[in-house]
Amino acid sequence: MSTQITILALLTGLLTGALFRFLNVPIPAPPELPGIMGIVGIYVGYKVIEYLDIGVDLLEVLGV
Repeated sequence: MSTQITILALLTGLLTGALFRFLNVPIPAPPELPGIMGIVGIYVGYKVIEYLDIGVDLLEVLGV
């Protein structure tokens, strides 16, 4: 994973969050710790399945 891409993603998120706050618009992410931990859980679950190399190609199953 590229450190440069990670830093750019963080900066993009910071600027987007600042813009949302400046415009007084609610952010499209959970503003409290349980919601944030849910997002972290989704990411970790995705990585665990990727690491175990298991899964189903849903598009193939649906014939798309």
